[in-house]
Amino acid sequence: MKGPFRADHVGSLLRPESLLEKREEWKQDKISDADLRDYENECIAGIVKQEEAAGIKSVTDGEYRRESFHFDFINQIGGIKTNFTLKNAFAQGEKTKAGGDKAVPLTVEITEKMTLPAEGIGVENYKYLASVAADGTTPKVTMPSPTMTHFRGGRDAISRDAYPDMGDFFADLSALYRQEIDLLAKAGCKYIQFDDTNLAYLCDSKMRQDARDRGEDPDELPRTYAALINDCIKDRPDDMAACIHLCRGNARSLWFAEGDYEPIADHMFNLTDVDGFFLEYDDDRSGGFEPLRYVPKGNKKIVLGLLTSKSGEMESRDELKQRIDEASKFVELDQLCLSPQCGFSSNAIGNIISEQEQFDKLGMIVDLATEIWGGVDQ
Repeated sequence: MKGPFRADHVGSLLRPESLLEKREEWKQDKISDADLRDYENECIAGIVKQEEAAGIKSVTDGEYRRESFHFDFINQIGGIKTNFTLKNAFAQGEKTKAGGDKAVPLTVEITEKMTLPAEGIGVENYKYLASVAADGTTPKVTMPSPTMTHFRGGRDAISRDAYPDMGDFFADLSALYRQEIDLLAKAGCKYIQFDDTNLAYLCDSKMRQDARDRGEDPDELPRTYAALINDCIKDRPDDMAACIHLCRGNARSLWFAEGDYEPIADHMFNLTDVDGFFLEYDDDRSGGFEPLRYVPKGNKKIVLGLLTSKSGEMESRDELKQRIDEASKFVELDQLCLSPQCGFSSNAIGNIISEQEQFDKLGMIVDLATEIWGGVDQ
């Protein structure tokens, strides 16, 4: 079985305090890029061993090299300007009452024709991850969904000189992602995941209105984005899994959107040619399981994000089993998997949860998958 696995996770993990301190030293030019990477390597080797010990089949680097799930990647695309750089990340944020950094929304502006670095963006990082992963595990690469370069600003954020026709913009964007995926495939990668807040935001009535105010049709965008994602992944090898994770916001245990999947479910499940969908289902913000009735029978998997990554309180084992049973009334049990609702640290600052609680939740997922499906990769 290729990904997604019965027991899976979104990808990001709490950064060790020592790594956060090293990154601050790097931002202040007290250590070199090479020094920081060496320390990241050491930390990643350690976290991979912990994932393996928990029984997780799809190991990640915890996104330890990133400040955030999205802008580190997007900033490396030529022709794109954002409101962040790697060394000023979160510096623009207001301080919360607790003294922490307040999240600032990513803004993206396409100023000229987009290009990918010749060596790719995440390829070398994947190679290191694969080098420290044990046989029998599958290293997973996470990256921001291609929709992240469009939804926040729409047509007005895209240079009309560079892209007078939006069809050319989407064609260049998907070609760029195909290049990255091809480089990853040649390096041996078998599992990629697009992290997508925008599809989830289209479930929220206020954000749907915001899209209308930008001149977009929220009913049509799921179809547009399905076509974009399909074009990005169409040349991937048969043995490479591609999934989408939908997120309503995840920073310091906060969230930004709500609403069930009904407005996007039909187009998303039936038009998007991915192997699986990681769906948030940890609280009432995501609604019920009824939209899963649109999932086509077959090989597409639904990864139920039933355990929250936003707090350390452990969910009831019996209640989790009951919720999986409820979901199976709308989609076959054999098409279901289990995970936390999001990563534990979508931004470097992380959620309000301890490292032990993080791994207790991953352990619970593995135990339940073994009980319900007979194993994490069955």
